[in-house]
Amino acid sequence: MTVISAPEQFNTDDLYVDLTGILGRSLYLKCEGFNFAGSVKLKAALGMVTDAERVGLLRPGSILVESSSGNLGVALAMIAASRGYRFVCITDPRCNPATHRLMEALGADVRVVDTPDAAGGFLATRIALVRSLVDADERYVWLNQYANPENWGSHLVSTGPQIEAAFPDLDVVFVGAGTTGTLMGCARYFRSRPRRVRVVAVDSAGSVTFGDRPTPRLIPGLGTSVRPALLDESFVDDVVHVSEPDTLDACHRLARRGFLFGGSTGTVVAGAADWLRRHGDAGTTAVALAPDMGERYLDTVYRPSWLAEHFGADAAAGVPRPRPETGVADGPALVAGTY
Repeated sequence: MTVISAPEQFNTDDLYVDLTGILGRSLYLKCEGFNFAGSVKLKAALGMVTDAERVGLLRPGSILVESSSGNLGVALAMIAASRGYRFVCITDPRCNPATHRLMEALGADVRVVDTPDAAGGFLATRIALVRSLVDADERYVWLNQYANPENWGSHLVSTGPQIEAAFPDLDVVFVGAGTTGTLMGCARYFRSRPRRVRVVAVDSAGSVTFGDRPTPRLIPGLGTSVRPALLDESFVDDVVHVSEPDTLDACHRLARRGFLFGGSTGTVVAGAADWLRRHGDAGTTAVALAPDMGERYLDTVYRPSWLAEHFGADAAAGVPRPRPETGVADGPALVAGTY
């Protein structure tokens, strides 16, 4: 029996999905969404808040403020409600409607910026608003997920060791790149271990994190329009960029087998499958991190009208996309009206 007194005390750390039957190749998906925040961001949020309290930055009367496209905002809203802080989340139009409503249900003040930055995204605009609030009122405390070492430190002591304990013969791990906190924590951990484990970053096409040309993106979570301060590329062995249509394909392939995951997870799975097709073999032991679940994407990724509006009729009608190396459709993908 598990008994808790605060929502941040619960997190399922040892659940993996074997995707062999779905992808046709061995890949274990570490599910990080089974907690009251619904995503891997609970670890970083808890680490940053706890450290800020420890050093006296957060105290009674403080107001938390953070820039987030969704999942970290939910995690901070939950922790703020649990610990008695006010929380202001600065987000943008890509934030899923369900995520926006969830943060408000938890008591957060959600503010949406709608002016794109120079790279075509909204991150720089969001951060500018955060800075203006902090400069105007000393009660505001910005944890700054983009540069806070507790963002990656929480994964150094949790996620990395958990994967190693479950898969001592691990060959490669796939981690999505947003702020790169999860990526850097896992990469730093495996670099410190005697067994050689390849760390592959999975990023969204159009994200500037690893030097890709900036383009507008519709699915929140991974990718950024400002290079993350936490990133140290020397810890990363390879990078895979995933287009949003391929993210959608992966999400819907998983959903057709009963696994409803979020857009970030779809990106990671698509990237891992692509890398394994090119570099893996039957003996490769591979793990990918699933950052989120799919309920918050019901108005976007899993809604036929949204798919048709942004990606065309073929996407909404379920026309399979071809594998890039063969030109052959990779099985059923998007099917309208079934989710």
